[in-house]
Amino acid sequence: MTPANAIVFEAPRQLSLRRLELKPFEAGDLEVEVSHSGISTGTERLLWDGSMPPFPGLGYPLVPGYETVGTVVRVGDAPGIAVGDSVFVPGSYSFQGVRNIFGGAGSRLVVPHDRVVRVAPSLGPKAVLLALAATCYHALAFGGQRQPPLVPELIVGHGVMGRLLARIALALGQPAPTVWETQPARRGGATGYACVHPDEDARKNYAAVVDVSGDHTLLNTLIARLAPGGEVVLAGFYKQDLSFAFAPAFMREAQIRVAAQWKKPDLLAVTALVESGALSLDGLITHTFEAGRAREAYELAFGDPQCLKMMLAWQA
Repeated sequence: MTPANAIVFEAPRQLSLRRLELKPFEAGDLEVEVSHSGISTGTERLLWDGSMPPFPGLGYPLVPGYETVGTVVRVGDAPGIAVGDSVFVPGSYSFQGVRNIFGGAGSRLVVPHDRVVRVAPSLGPKAVLLALAATCYHALAFGGQRQPPLVPELIVGHGVMGRLLARIALALGQPAPTVWETQPARRGGATGYACVHPDEDARKNYAAVVDVSGDHTLLNTLIARLAPGGEVVLAGFYKQDLSFAFAPAFMREAQIRVAAQWKKPDLLAVTALVESGALSLDGLITHTFEAGRAREAYELAFGDPQCLKMMLAWQA
């Protein structure tokens, strides 16, 4: 295989752009020429700064990234997929000599055909947002296991995930949620729902709260806003342990649930919502840098509150 360029975290806060050998092409594989990959401000931030909690396979050097869109340039035994198709790739194990956690930040990828999802070419780089949209949908539907999906009355955090959660709720015909955001720079852009500072909201009878802030200190605050029998869904990623006072949770018979990563049904569901026009991905990508400026891109993505979503462009 021809080598490909890839982002490599050599160690925490040490980044390089390297030429790496791709895995051997197998019968059921596709080769994808990548146009754009996204930078995650959740798990990828923790890999960048070295604060990711231990899990099997974690180590450096690694290729990050699980939000990738590109064009199929080679097809093995892949029913329904052809050369020239636009596809979304949720990470890969493409690169030799490094760990692929999550292996999507490269100029070319070799992936099993059943890992990708075909997308409309007209979506362009916005297709990268399907991973986050699927993560949001999973918090509500749990891969289709929860039907009808949870109705989020309060969403905590108005970054990309908070905005997508609110948009998905509206796309599913649910009532408009309230969104909390403490940073003034992020309170704009709410369409069809209210985004407020928590101090401006006196309500204390929320039936369902979805937290995508990643703030481990908020759990007691959220429990205090629940109706009896209410539910808090932890849909962010928390690098520190969470705890809560038992008595307030006991008085409310609070439910606390963790939403993990999306499943294939979640990805297919949000793709259908986007293709139908019910779910818009507009206005969420705020910055795009060429891959050669990756260090600058990562630092801005993690440090500037006005950067909602950073894209790396791989094709000059």
